[in-house]
Amino acid sequence: MSLVHDHQPAAAPPTGDAAAATRESLEDYTLRFAPRSYRKWGAGAVAVSALGGIAYLADFSIGATIGLTYGTPSALLGIATAAVIIFVTGLPLAYYAARYNLDLDLITRGSGFGYYGSIISNVIFASFTFIFFALEGAIMAQGLELGLGVPLWAGYAISTLIVLPLVMYGMKALTTLQIWTTPLWLVLMVLPVMYLVFAHPGSIEIFFTHAGTAGHSEVDFGSAMLAAGVCLSLIAQIAEQIDYLRFMPPKTPANAFAWWRAVILAGPGWVVFGAAKQILGMFLAVYLVASTGLSDRVAAEPVHQFLALYEEFLPPWAAIALSVVLVVISQVKINVTNAYSGSLAWTNAYTRITRHYPGRLIFVGVNLGIALVLMEANMFSVLNTILSFYANCAISWIVVVAVDIVVNKYILGLSPKVPEFRRGMLHAVNPVGVVSMSAAAVVSIAAYFGALGESIQPYSALVAVIIAAVITPLMAVATGGRYYLRRSNDGIDLPMFDEHGNPSAVKLRCHVSDMEFERPDMMLSSQYGPDGRPQYISSLCLATDRDGRYVLPPT
Repeated sequence: MSLVHDHQPAAAPPTGDAAAATRESLEDYTLRFAPRSYRKWGAGAVAVSALGGIAYLADFSIGATIGLTYGTPSALLGIATAAVIIFVTGLPLAYYAARYNLDLDLITRGSGFGYYGSIISNVIFASFTFIFFALEGAIMAQGLELGLGVPLWAGYAISTLIVLPLVMYGMKALTTLQIWTTPLWLVLMVLPVMYLVFAHPGSIEIFFTHAGTAGHSEVDFGSAMLAAGVCLSLIAQIAEQIDYLRFMPPKTPANAFAWWRAVILAGPGWVVFGAAKQILGMFLAVYLVASTGLSDRVAAEPVHQFLALYEEFLPPWAAIALSVVLVVISQVKINVTNAYSGSLAWTNAYTRITRHYPGRLIFVGVNLGIALVLMEANMFSVLNTILSFYANCAISWIVVVAVDIVVNKYILGLSPKVPEFRRGMLHAVNPVGVVSMSAAAVVSIAAYFGALGESIQPYSALVAVIIAAVITPLMAVATGGRYYLRRSNDGIDLPMFDEHGNPSAVKLRCHVSDMEFERPDMMLSSQYGPDGRPQYISSLCLATDRDGRYVLPPT
């Protein structure tokens, strides 16, 4: 129900930024929490959609590259180490996203970074989306070149432009795409792997004894941690999972089991599937190098992996056709998510800095443009170097937010348990997250480049994890939690949550946009109505309030 229709005078129709920011059917709740009125999908549909986004083939390249470099035993340990870290840190983030219907930027704001401080993490995540868009686009271009003779430069352009019409309409279009393409993708990926296992059982022994170019037929811990560092570059994938999980239905006693199953599988559980793909990529590459004489570089390209296997039991034309179809489906499934999530990250950052809302679609173009430049620059050839460097920044961010939720909120009680994201409620910058993330990133990057000595260099990813995990609670204790909230209340005397602890569906009218928004998205405005009555304002309109006229004073 609406509480204010009969109590507030109608405002003028929204114009400018306020009008643009309220076109939710197209902009897909870019800057705010996802209201209950929009979340019509069941837990299972949300989970399938989220998992559909991890169909990318970069995992095959990552696994192949580290396996051929460091040897199978070390690579397996590295993959397992990374998977454990990603799962443990991803679980609290996924829970908060599904429970409070927020994306990771909004969670980050109230989990140690502040309203403007989280812009740093937005840039890190946006970088993740265009780096991996470029990787997947390069893989698709390789497939188009091999199967159809399309030049690489043209393949890069095709792989970029093909996702544009699909990503324009946000969650509704993405859900349909992911659900309908997942079964075909699974069949095309699993079929050649099953053939290899049953037709060439000796390939399993070859795989486990492969020593790589490093010559390690047994586990070398330094090599394993270098491999883990590459895999940990994917830690920011949880943010893309969360872009789906924020649309989870309310958790109730009736759906609690299905709700938790979906959150765990589609949240941190993505890494189980990701690690499996990395191992499969390694397995296929080792087999091809050992049995066909392919070079390490070619064997690490997924299109060559699948084509070589399909050719063993299918006619050449069918092998090429299925390989191209698999590559195209995989690239489209992940890159619509990369483009979508990247546009959210860039829009959030830009709007907070300028207090002007340009529209999410502009930043779809920005993200795709950067990715295309990276592809044309042949970034695929320096895959390990890019991912290892990037991993240190991504790890620092994700670990800080996860530790703030688990330790600072629930153990120390210094961080508010309910995530806050609204302007006016948060300090501009919270040193807890910003200092902790900066320290972890700077020191781990220094370690990566050898500034802390050769003995520490292989462990730069673990350095990032340890520093972020230790400094985050220390900063909270040192600051006494003073920088989490600028205000102790939002001025609205209505419950924020329903009887099951879900964000309230009660609606209030925003006096700036003259539109209704659900209770968690609203605050008391600093400007009262002509009759002296209180007026409410949405977080969207607060974000574009250039002179701060509607922002309440601190308490």
